[in-house]
Amino acid sequence: MSDLGLLANGSWIGILSIILLICGIYFTFTFFEYLKDGEQRLRKQAKFAAIICIAAALLVPAFHQLYLYNEMMR
Repeated sequence: MSDLGLLANGSWIGILSIILLICGIYFTFTFFEYLKDGEQRLRKQAKFAAIICIAAALLVPAFHQLYLYNEMMR
């Protein structure tokens, strides 16, 4: 029964990944906007936020898949 709970979390992980990817794209666009305006501090913040969001969007499903694989192989 607990295996079904692990599989059900995958849909929430997918939704979280999509939200983080959308946020990463948003911060990437704001980075380009600040790059054009020449605002240094806001450009650095937008770049950092974009990198964190895109990295989390890619790594969260990967870690969940590794955890799921590990649990299934027990």
